[in-house]
Amino acid sequence: MRNNVNKISVVIAYFLIYVVWGSTYYFIGVALTGFPPFLLGALRFSIAGGILLALCRIRGEQVFRSVLIRRSAISGIVLLFIDMAVIMLAQRYVNSSLVAIVASSTAIWIMLFDVPMWKRNFRRATTVIGLLAGFIGVGLLYAEQLGQENTATRHSEYGILILIAGCISWALGSLYAKYRSSAAEEANDFAGSAWQMLSAGLMFWICNGLFGNFAETEFRAVPRSAWFSLAYLIVFGSLLAYSAYVWLLKVRPATEVATHAYVNPVVAVIIGGLGGETVTAVQLAGLAIILGSVISINRNAPTGT
Repeated sequence: MRNNVNKISVVIAYFLIYVVWGSTYYFIGVALTGFPPFLLGALRFSIAGGILLALCRIRGEQVFRSVLIRRSAISGIVLLFIDMAVIMLAQRYVNSSLVAIVASSTAIWIMLFDVPMWKRNFRRATTVIGLLAGFIGVGLLYAEQLGQENTATRHSEYGILILIAGCISWALGSLYAKYRSSAAEEANDFAGSAWQMLSAGLMFWICNGLFGNFAETEFRAVPRSAWFSLAYLIVFGSLLAYSAYVWLLKVRPATEVATHAYVNPVVAVIIGGLGGETVTAVQLAGLAIILGSVISINRNAPTGT
């Protein structure tokens, strides 16, 4: 009975990180119709982090350990804050489907910047070909946006550049955590996840103070769809999906859990299409090339850490 329950839990957790995380790209876009990017991030992560921390405290976890807070704060700022800030800023210029497609190239940047693993990672010609193909896919998407007629308020090529910078930042932050963080760090602790979200929320509030987003926002004018999307991001995107991700890392191989990066863009494209977003043939080709290259790279990469 316990094994059956555990299998069901694994299936539910994978559904959350595959489908729910893929859907958040669309709901971020909807939420941005009513909230400025930094205010959206501040509300989302402050509320989600506060709820999760309270739940951890109720469960009896020691949530106020200084070493846990310090390490979680660094991870939250480098990864959650930068990543979500980039995604939200980029969606002011491009739709959620394209954001998800470009974000799927993160695995390519990680391999490129993982200098200590170059000798192992690039000893197969198929890996190099896969890496080059991935860059072709990203370049194809950028060329399409650059070739479009832009208006003064929507420069879609800017969104691609912002996303690429965000992918590079995420890759460098991940590699820093891999090589510089202590082996004893409790990265999979739910309390640590709560502090990551709270630290990211704090950074978003600081940005709000600098840019005046909170004072300038007329909350009565925020559409219901934006409020609903914010609630969805808090409950499903942060509390459920992120917690499922943390739990899966404890019970399943990390390389297996990382396959969500292959599925999220596909889900985002489907939901974006159903939501009325335009998905072009070039974007679908770019998605196929990027995902194909990432899968090829991971399939041919040597085992080991």
